[in-house]
Amino acid sequence: MLSRVALRSVAARQSASTALVARGSASGARDEQNFPRPVRGEPGKVRLGFVPEEWFQFFHAKTGVTGPYTLGVGLATYLCSKEIFVMEHEYYSGLSLILMVYIAAKKLGPNIAAWLDKEVDNIETSWNEGRTNTIKGLEQAIKDEKTAQWRAEGQELLMEAKKENVLLQLEAAYRERLMQVYTEVKRRLDYQLEKTNVERRMAQKNMVDWIVLNVTKAITPDQEKQTLDRCIADLSALAAKH
Repeated sequence: MLSRVALRSVAARQSASTALVARGSASGARDEQNFPRPVRGEPGKVRLGFVPEEWFQFFHAKTGVTGPYTLGVGLATYLCSKEIFVMEHEYYSGLSLILMVYIAAKKLGPNIAAWLDKEVDNIETSWNEGRTNTIKGLEQAIKDEKTAQWRAEGQELLMEAKKENVLLQLEAAYRERLMQVYTEVKRRLDYQLEKTNVERRMAQKNMVDWIVLNVTKAITPDQEKQTLDRCIADLSALAAKH
C-alpha cells in the first residue's frame, strides 16, 4: 500500500515537473506564481526529543491525549514482562548512555543545533549566491542597456542640433554673400551714376562755354558800344528816380 502511494507521488511530481518545463520553454521564463521555487523544509515538532508530533496527533483522535504515552508504557511493560526485551548488564549501560546523551543534548544541543543551522544557511547561501549574482548581473545589464538607449536618444537630439546649426551657418553664409553681391552691384551702379552725372556736367559746361564764346564772337564793336550806352542811360534813369 505504501509503495503504491510512493509511486503515485513520484508520478505526480514527474508530471508536474514536465508541465513546468513545457510551460517554461514555451514562455521563456519560470512561472513563479503558479510554480514557486522549492523552499528548504524545516524539521517538524517532536516530543520526548525524537517522537514526531504527527504520531501523537494520529493517536489523539483515537485514544485522546494519553493514548501515545499509554501505548509506549504498555508496550515497554509487555516487552519486559514477556522477556522479549532482556534487561541484562548491557541494559544498565544503555540507561547510563541514554542519560549521558540526554544531558549532552540538553547542555550542548542548542549550541550544536545553532552551529549546524548556521552551516546549513551558509551552504544554502553559497548555492544561491551564483543565482543571485546572475540576477544582479542581468539587472545591471538591463540598467546599462536602458542608459545606452537614453544616451542614443541624446545622440539623436545632438545630431539634430548639429544639423540645425549647420543649416544656420549655411543661411548666414548665404545672406552674407547676398549682402556682398548687393554691395558690389550698388557700388558699380553708383559709379555708373556718378560717371553719367560728371559727363552731363562736363557736356553742359562745354555747351555753355561754346555758346558764350560764339555769342561773344557774334557781337560787333558798334553793338557793344550801343549796349553800353543803353546800360548807362538805364542806370542814370534809375538814379534820377531814387
